[in-house]
Amino acid sequence: MNVTPEQVRAWVEADPDPATRRELTDLLERATGGSAEAAADLDDRFSGPLEFGTAGLRGEIGAGPHRMNRAVVSRAAAGLSAYLAEQVGAGFRVVVGYDARHGSAEFAVDTAAVVTAAGGTALLLPGPLPTPVLAFAVRHLGTDAGVMVTASHNPPRDNGYKVYLGGRAATGAGQGVQIVPPADGQIAARIAAAPPALEVPRAESGWEVLGPQVHEAYLARAASLVPAGHTRGLRIVLTSMHGVGSRTTLEALARAGFTDVHPVPEQAEPDPDFPTVAFPNPEEPGALDLAVALAGRVGADVVLATDPDADRCTMAVPDDSVAGGWRQLTGDEIGSLLGEQSAAVAALGGHGVLASSVVSSRQLARIAAAHGLEHRTTLTGFKWIARTEGLVFGYEEAIGFCVDPAAVRDKDGITAAVRLAYLVAQLRDHGEDVPGALDDLARRHGLHLSDQLSFRVADLGLIAGAMARLRAGAPAALAGSPVVTATDLAEGSAELPATDALLYLTAAGDRVIVRPSGTEPKLKCYLEVVSEVRAGTDVVLARRDARERMALLRADVAAAVGL
Repeated sequence: MNVTPEQVRAWVEADPDPATRRELTDLLERATGGSAEAAADLDDRFSGPLEFGTAGLRGEIGAGPHRMNRAVVSRAAAGLSAYLAEQVGAGFRVVVGYDARHGSAEFAVDTAAVVTAAGGTALLLPGPLPTPVLAFAVRHLGTDAGVMVTASHNPPRDNGYKVYLGGRAATGAGQGVQIVPPADGQIAARIAAAPPALEVPRAESGWEVLGPQVHEAYLARAASLVPAGHTRGLRIVLTSMHGVGSRTTLEALARAGFTDVHPVPEQAEPDPDFPTVAFPNPEEPGALDLAVALAGRVGADVVLATDPDADRCTMAVPDDSVAGGWRQLTGDEIGSLLGEQSAAVAALGGHGVLASSVVSSRQLARIAAAHGLEHRTTLTGFKWIARTEGLVFGYEEAIGFCVDPAAVRDKDGITAAVRLAYLVAQLRDHGEDVPGALDDLARRHGLHLSDQLSFRVADLGLIAGAMARLRAGAPAALAGSPVVTATDLAEGSAELPATDALLYLTAAGDRVIVRPSGTEPKLKCYLEVVSEVRAGTDVVLARRDARERMALLRADVAAAVGL
């Protein structure tokens, strides 16, 4: 055992939570009694503090400094409060939201208590609500910061802590956006300087529990994204993956005119154990099985799904050309559809910027250009996408969409669901469907086929080794086409700040981006093949050509990575 009993006892003495104090005490007794398993567990829990970065905090719930617990959250709230007091002075204002995961309500109240004791004004949302409602509240209320207690689509054992800056703590396009450097490092330094958790001042009362007004304002804004009188009868199946999105999404859809909505009953109510899915991520294979089965029984026109904190959204539509008769769209396909919808509106005003992350499809740039609009490529994550100046629409391939940046400067699965319902309804009014709309985009802007290769490892050194090999020598060709551009994004570029990623372009126009995951022990490879649909050429042929090239590209990238 690397951690000493004295270190464990010191943490226990400073822990404000009796449950986690007992947890660590029992673990220490077993470890000192000879249990190798308990000793290894303690070493992991004390392997260092849970790192605070641009994603805030995220980790497994449990006792110890390398877990999510009330002690860690109290010190995080103390560090954030110290940062805000320095930035804006006494009376800084923080709105706090939380989902229905294990520990979320307690962590939110702890945050409010610490903020209040530090001289701030804490505003607590009135119950478990989606992340987009918290992001909306930061701008709507003009608070200096927002905290959302959630682990989004992580496994049930996890929880997390997202931080947004607004009000007097952020300006311009950065108001209401998740933190980026240098703020993350400055907050982390103040967390590190915070006293042991039991010594962090906590108020017993004094924070405000908000009424329904913020949620009501969010719903009104979401419904306004569909023009009055423009919806038609549309049958929708909705799943919220056991998260907190169901009630808000149902109400937003109803106010926008979509009332024939069928929630998946097994997944409609919040359940922090996510019993019907192996992993509560709508992108995961099998996650939509219950929703698609229900859609078949009720004759639905579309399946809409949000992840547990409802900041991401996906959809499935009838398509006889695929097995099972239902086609789940990729994040890039949804991004192009919503991007076309947003661009058409923005073009009426003659200005606006569309943005997407560097690993997302390049089709959005073509859509923007066709409408006379600008496009920006950003680093991955909505903390970068959402701070684009002049943004009217932004997305990332991991089913994150920002369709109303004036209100929510973050990905928002609820407003995305409302806009997707409107899109399907419009297509139906014209005797068209979603697969046909995707084909139409391919004819106008090229067929963009994207895919991903992920390599999960037990040893992070393998990822570093693979990146080093690729930096030492780029592949000469991919999918039978010479590599004409090999860019090390760690050196930065005119368009992007430095990031640990490699980008390859081939003469055929195919693109590969290789980067380590920021949240998991994975090396991710993002692949894109572009097949131009020439006049008189069937989209089916272009898609077949793209799939054949993608198969070759996957094989070549796997060989080049060597994992």
